[in-house]
Amino acid sequence: MTTGRRERKKAQTRRALAEAAVRLFAEHGYDGVTVAQIADEADVSVATLFAHVPDGKDALIFDDGDERHVWLAAAVLDRPAGQSVLEALRRCLAARGPFAAALPPEQRRKRDLIVRTPALREYSRRLWIAAERPLAEAIAAATGREAADMTVRALARYVLEIPELAGAEPDPRAALDAVFDLLESGWPEPA
Repeated sequence: MTTGRRERKKAQTRRALAEAAVRLFAEHGYDGVTVAQIADEADVSVATLFAHVPDGKDALIFDDGDERHVWLAAAVLDRPAGQSVLEALRRCLAARGPFAAALPPEQRRKRDLIVRTPALREYSRRLWIAAERPLAEAIAAATGREAADMTVRALARYVLEIPELAGAEPDPRAALDAVFDLLESGWPEPA
């Protein structure tokens, strides 16, 4: 599918805003940068910035979360035969964000900025949690349960909390694995 000139121009402006925000946040810290400075750096007006990113400064370096819904559902629904839902989700998350081993320098810089900045981490968490319903629907479809089933909804929520919980740990991948190990085996009682 080809995109029109208008869509390409919007994407270009959105990319320029995100790049300016990352650059300024890295140089001056998140709290040391205003929306006006970001708009100026990207050579757009503040009104244009808000037209592209209505949620403001917190949202500038993130996508809208729709892609997240798609790849989370695909991880569950398109998993290989014999692979559990939890293993599919573990592999999916391990390849992204704070858990990815090999990120290009620009993505690593953005990831580190998010992990270090409380406001950006909280915005990221909101994007993850917004995927709860689509993920619950995918888990329900894969397991023959109802999406409204509390256990399905709980599992979706627990998985979506992992990036915030484990992403800032000194070894995010080990933390991710520890949480998935717990979900897969249940809480072990002390002997």
